Amino acid sequence: MKSTSQDVGTTATMAIAARADGLHPTLPQDGLAGTLVGRVWRPGAPAGPAVVVLRPDGVFDLSRRFPTMSTLLETGQTGQAAHAVHSVAGEFLCSVDALLDNSSQADERDPALPWLLAPCDLQVVKAAGVTFAASMIERVIEEQAGGDPSRAQGLRSQVTALIGADLSGIRPGSAEAQALKKLLQDKKLWSQYLEVGIGPDAEVFTKAPVLASVGHGQDIGIRADSAWNNPEPEVVLAVNSRGDVVGAALGNDVNLRDIEGRSALLLGKAKDNNASCAIGPFIRLFDGTFGLDQVRRETVHLHVAGQDGYTLQGINTMASISRDPLDLVAQTLACHQYPDGFMLFLGTLFAPTDDRDEPGGGFTHKLGDVVTIHSHWLGTLRNRVTHCETAPPWRFGLREFIRNLAERGLLERARL
Repeated sequence: MKSTSQDVGTTATMAIAARADGLHPTLPQDGLAGTLVGRVWRPGAPAGPAVVVLRPDGVFDLSRRFPTMSTLLETGQTGQAAHAVHSVAGEFLCSVDALLDNSSQADERDPALPWLLAPCDLQVVKAAGVTFAASMIERVIEEQAGGDPSRAQGLRSQVTALIGADLSGIRPGSAEAQALKKLLQDKKLWSQYLEVGIGPDAEVFTKAPVLASVGHGQDIGIRADSAWNNPEPEVVLAVNSRGDVVGAALGNDVNLRDIEGRSALLLGKAKDNNASCAIGPFIRLFDGTFGLDQVRRETVHLHVAGQDGYTLQGINTMASISRDPLDLVAQTLACHQYPDGFMLFLGTLFAPTDDRDEPGGGFTHKLGDVVTIHSHWLGTLRNRVTHCETAPPWRFGLREFIRNLAERGLLERARL
């Protein structure tokens, strides 16, 4: 069975196979023209995570100067982090293709070569929800369905008949939004999701603990007791402690629709589970080739390939976002500080409604699904679906991270 979502046309050609330009399919469309930094697991004695930069002549370890990614992103304001990266020679590790090939699938890697990790370390991982009108309507449907996917299609027709399928022209917090709120309250259709979708306050929640995110090529988890779930392809901003947006990456904010649909108070259980947050393949720092304007115009493509022959395609068009990325950053910082910086998922337009198995059943993941998220400026993030309960357990926390850095002598000459 094959399916396409939201009339995405030919997105199956989005760098899933080898590219005609000869560049590795994990790289952005302009290859290594930008400043691509990441974290790798560096084998050796002792082994450990290393901050790296990808250059045409190879992958270089910057850890002697920047022992953590948080340290690197604290270097000056927007654009200055990229300058700092180019001023450090680093230690050659391997070719770019060798790293990316060795990162493509966890159970096929060569343990003697480095592989990609999630590109963040000390940063808190935050996420903004209900930032696109289309996904806002789907959250309302989840709530009305009480987490039951069999009720979703009928409710979708009822909800869109009352409020329409496109609320993208309404600015959150505006007088027009307030008028719509009153109308929907009168019709007994007001929802907590509409409150954060068109109200003045954005939904911002903590997606994952520090160091818990998985990277490119690693398995991504759904709970075994979830029967209605989907990927959420998103742009993720890298923000330092001063609130400067210094770069961006791709992310998959895995969503368990049945669990959240039963109650929004179960958001933590629906969103924060072992291996349920993927970020990567690297952070593209803002420089002369890439900045916030490119983020605002970026289109993120999704491709899901199941072992049963099923395929799903979708897009997340950042130009359709209801709240500007800088507004979401400001709301994240309004009453909280992040001394090590944070990563911020910006939300998604994509919400699959196609049936995978029986009519009216909607889409849900199956074990072994390969989820590929790709964009022009940020490259390709690929993960395979497994259960949270059987994914590799998260063991490398802050105590182990600091112990490892100390054992490798990376805390002697540099500040975290």
